[in-house]
Amino acid sequence: KLHWPEQELAKKSILNAEDSLIIDNKRSISHLSSGVLKDIFTTGTSSYNVLLQSKEEKKYHSQKQSSSTYSKRCRKPSKSPNTSRSKDPRRMKALVPVTSSGTWYCLERRPAVFVTSSVSSPVKFTHDISVTGNGIVLPPKPKSKVKWYHFSTLPKPKPQLSRSFEKGDDFSGKKFCILTAIKPTNLEKEKLRFFKSDYTYNPQFEYANPALPSVLAKHSHASDRFLKQSINIMELTLQKYGSYEKFEQATGGSLLSKTRIWSHVRKYMMKEGCLGEIVVHLTEDLLSRASMTVVNGCPTLTINVSTAREHWLEGMLRHEIGTHYFRGINNLQQPWNSWTGRKKHELKPNNPTEEGLASIHSVLFRKDPFLWRAALLYYTVYQASQMSFCELFKDIGRFVKDPNTRWDYCVRAKRGWTDTSQPGCFSKDQVYLDGILQILRYRDTIDFHLLTALGKVSYEDVDRLKGLAVTENMRVPHFLQDHGRYMEHLEKIMEVNELTDRELKDLI
Repeated sequence: KLHWPEQELAKKSILNAEDSLIIDNKRSISHLSSGVLKDIFTTGTSSYNVLLQSKEEKKYHSQKQSSSTYSKRCRKPSKSPNTSRSKDPRRMKALVPVTSSGTWYCLERRPAVFVTSSVSSPVKFTHDISVTGNGIVLPPKPKSKVKWYHFSTLPKPKPQLSRSFEKGDDFSGKKFCILTAIKPTNLEKEKLRFFKSDYTYNPQFEYANPALPSVLAKHSHASDRFLKQSINIMELTLQKYGSYEKFEQATGGSLLSKTRIWSHVRKYMMKEGCLGEIVVHLTEDLLSRASMTVVNGCPTLTINVSTAREHWLEGMLRHEIGTHYFRGINNLQQPWNSWTGRKKHELKPNNPTEEGLASIHSVLFRKDPFLWRAALLYYTVYQASQMSFCELFKDIGRFVKDPNTRWDYCVRAKRGWTDTSQPGCFSKDQVYLDGILQILRYRDTIDFHLLTALGKVSYEDVDRLKGLAVTENMRVPHFLQDHGRYMEHLEKIMEVNELTDRELKDLI
């Protein structure tokens, strides 16, 4: 439901990447520190999902002196709202510098409030809100029904780096985010140079804050354990559809407009009962399809609009919200909700279970649930460990023809490296197929309800931890409610990808 602001904003975005919303609702998570939320919700293996945080950090110091937050409060309007409005000294009009760096939505249960303030410090809303941005064509402005807004101010927090929950690395007492460190600063420049060279130039990547050599070394070892399976999955897909591009169009459907993406996301959130808990950011500046991060304490789902397809979008939402978000929320209630607790209870790393489970949920109800993306990521990482950038680009051409898509996969596999003429990889993208196959191997013995309810735990720890866990009022996604149907679709994934139990038992 849209409400008009004081000025025309239909073609502008409402919040830019430096802004944030902290949601205050019945399931309140806003009382938690942003550090705890970052640990839980940031899904680092998914993408360059430090996009929002890196922009936020760059702008913070330049804006901290020039920006301020104004409070704006009111009561319900009566028949003559103007009479009471002027008498309330608390009602102040927020100044509204608006930029167009992206589109932000906050999907809420209650009547909408149109946010027109763009400030560097976060604003905490005392009531549920709805935020809409660019990409929406509004009808002529109505002359009546003046709307009032409820605002309250919060002190400006210090900016924090988002980091991957599964790592928890600590260097010299500082939280370290490897995905921030391995994001090249000259990506577009090197892409242009690479394409101009007719794919013969090996990019030389630069980094603002390079990762420590020891950290890169830890993530530079590629595995060939499931290489045969990854190749077979992709070949099966090509046998049926001819090319990846045809597979994408036939099974993914058409690309969605921002308005339709918003509609699908809202519908899914209503289905899961989490409407109003997550800010949604639409962008084209993301290497993956989506990512779940925390921006100044608020769970934020970033969606790449250039890859949002009609029949794949709900799978992405099952991945990001139904898996990452719900397991993160449930983890807050458990004795192992901190690194001290994880160490005390001797928990295994939550990956590859976390990303494997999320990746299964991405394809769960597809007509042809080919594990194409996980397979290609696994294969590309292994080949990157053996090849230069140019060689890798040429090699994956056997599976993907589109040069831009190939570039994206090669960058993912080579990120963190400066001289890409040398063999070397960033190996974390192998976690998807690794996790999928491990879960499928033990699918008949895994309690998937508990695996979600226990939070960020490995499937290997479920039986040992269930006696210690808090299981009341845990959040379980709707698609896990029908266990029989869920298991049937796991069998279909096995069948379509020609995976056998004997094969998986031999491998795992």
